[in-house]
Amino acid sequence: MNRKQLIEKYIEFFKSKDHAEIKNSSLIPENDPTVLFTTAGMHPLVPFLSGESHPQGKRLVDVQRCIRTGDIDEVGDTVHHTLFEMLGNWSLGDYFKKETIQFSFEFLTKVLEIPTERLAVTVFKGDSDAPKDEESSQIWQELGIPKERIAFLGKKDNWWGPAGNTGPCGPDTEIFYWKPNDTLTPEKFDTSNDDWVEIWNDVFMQYNKDKDGKYNEAKQKNIDTGMGVERTIAILNNFEDNYQTDIWQPLIKQIEKLSDKYYKGNEREMRIIADHIKATTFIIADGAVPSNTEQGYVLRRLIRRAIRFAKDLGIPQDADVTTPLVKEILEIYDDYDILQNNKQKIIDELNKEEDKFEKTLEKGLRIFNKHSDQNIDGKTSFLLFQSYGFPIEMTIELAKEKGIEVDEEGFKKEFEQHQKLSQTASAGKFKSGLADNSEQTTKLHTACHLLNQALREVLNDKEIFQKGSNITPERLRFDFNFDRKLTDEEKKAIEDLVNKKIQENIPVELEELSIDEAKQKGAQGIFDSKYGDKVKVYSIGNFSKEICAGPHIKNTSELGTFKIKKEQSSGSGVRRIKAVLE
Repeated sequence: MNRKQLIEKYIEFFKSKDHAEIKNSSLIPENDPTVLFTTAGMHPLVPFLSGESHPQGKRLVDVQRCIRTGDIDEVGDTVHHTLFEMLGNWSLGDYFKKETIQFSFEFLTKVLEIPTERLAVTVFKGDSDAPKDEESSQIWQELGIPKERIAFLGKKDNWWGPAGNTGPCGPDTEIFYWKPNDTLTPEKFDTSNDDWVEIWNDVFMQYNKDKDGKYNEAKQKNIDTGMGVERTIAILNNFEDNYQTDIWQPLIKQIEKLSDKYYKGNEREMRIIADHIKATTFIIADGAVPSNTEQGYVLRRLIRRAIRFAKDLGIPQDADVTTPLVKEILEIYDDYDILQNNKQKIIDELNKEEDKFEKTLEKGLRIFNKHSDQNIDGKTSFLLFQSYGFPIEMTIELAKEKGIEVDEEGFKKEFEQHQKLSQTASAGKFKSGLADNSEQTTKLHTACHLLNQALREVLNDKEIFQKGSNITPERLRFDFNFDRKLTDEEKKAIEDLVNKKIQENIPVELEELSIDEAKQKGAQGIFDSKYGDKVKVYSIGNFSKEICAGPHIKNTSELGTFKIKKEQSSGSGVRRIKAVLE
C-alpha cells in the first residue's frame, strides 16, 4: 500500500462513521504565537476543542502536514522525521472512549489487515489527579488484546496536556506494532523494547486543569487522535526502516547518485539530507524564508545541517544538492497544490541558502577544528554563528562528535551583546502549546476585522485583503497588500474609523454558511481549498463581514481604544500594521 492509498482508506473509513473531512492547514499557524509550526492535527482545531462549534460538525477527519523541531536531533534513525503527515479523527463533545478505541482497532485490523497478535497498547495508570484508566483497558481486552499486552504507564507516557499551565487535558491510549519480521511477537509487552513502535495515539480530553492546579471534569469532552503516515506505510510494506518506502526512496536514490555512494553504510547522513530537504521544501511553500528568527531560523538550521552532511558524504561542493531532491519531492507529493504553485520559489530560496553557506562552511570548519582540542567557548561559538553562519545547534553537534562541550551560556551572552534579535527556537521560547484564547487576544481578533475594513474604506481600495496576521495578548500584527507607505493622515483616519465603530456598540454576529452562501452575502475570504463545505462568517453590523474561525467578542463596545503603533513594509507590495487596544 502506498501513501495515497493509505490516506484515502483512512478518510473514507471515517467518512463511513459520519466524520466530515476538513482541509489540510498551513505549517505556519495562523494567529497562534505559542508555536512556530503546526505540530499536530489538533492545532487548527484549538477554538473548537475549547468549546466553539465547528461549521462541519462534531465528527471530523483529515490528514495534516506537521513539523516537529524537537525531533531534529533524532533524525537519522529509521523512524524519526522533521516533517510528517498525521492522520487524525476528532470528536468534539460527541463519542468518547469506547467508540474511539473500536474505530482505531477496526481500521487497523479490518481495513489495513494488521494481525491483532502484532499489536500492544498502553493506558494511563492513574495518580492523585485522575484515576487509573480501567475503562480503556477493558475495551481493549473485549476487542481481543490480551492483558499481557496492555501496559499501564504514568503521566509522562500516557497523558496529554495541558499545553500551557491550564486548559484541556486527559489520559491517552497508545497503540504499538511489533516491528521485526524475523521473530515472533512476544507474549508480554515490554515498553522498553524499541522493536515495539507506536503507530497511533488516542487522546481523551476529559479534564480541564485550572490555575490552582486542580483537574476538573471538562464540560465538553473531546477526542483527538493521530497516526503517522510514514511509520504506517513502512509497517504495511514490511519495512523496519521508514526510508525504504516509496515516499523516501526517490530521494535516497538521488543522494546515492550525487554522492556516488550506497545507502547501506551511509544511512544516517542520507536520511538527514532527505528528511531536511523535504521539510524545508514544505516550510518554504507555506511562506517562510531563511533568516535568523522564528520559522526562518529553523528553516536555515535544517538547510545548513543538510549541506553539512552532504559535505560529509563527499558530495562535491559545486554540485546542486537541493534542486534534484525538490523535483522528486514535488512528484511524490503532487496532491499538494501549495508545493506545485511555489516550485520556483522553493528552488530559488534553497539555492540561495545553499550557495551562501557553502562559501563559509569550509572556513568555519577550519575555525572549529582549530579550537576542538578543548571545549568551545562563547566567543568562538558566536564567531562561528555570526561570521560563518553556523547555527549554535550545529556547533553543539560538531562538538559532541569530538567529545567536547560548548559554552552555551557564553554564546547567549555574546549573542545578546552583539545583536538584538528576537528569541529563536533554539532558546526554547516557542514550546508546543494551544493558541492563546485569552480575553485580550479575543478582543484583538475582532479588532483585526475592523482594521481590515477600515483600510479598504480609508484607502478607497476594495482589492485590499489580509495577507497574514499574528496576535499576542499585547498587540495585533496585520499584513495587507498595498504598494506604498501610509501617510500620517491616513493612519489617523484609519484609527478614527475603527474607534468610531467601537463606540457605536455594534453586535458581533456569527453565521455558519456554505461557501456559496458566504460569497453571495459578500463575506471576505480567500476562496480556495483551505475551506471546508461550511464556514463561520462573523459580521460586525453592516461594516464588516469575514470568514474566520474565531474567537470573537460579542459587541464592539468591549474593545477599548484602538491605536496604531507602527506601519512598515513586510515585503514586496505588502505593508504591516502593529496596533494595540488601550
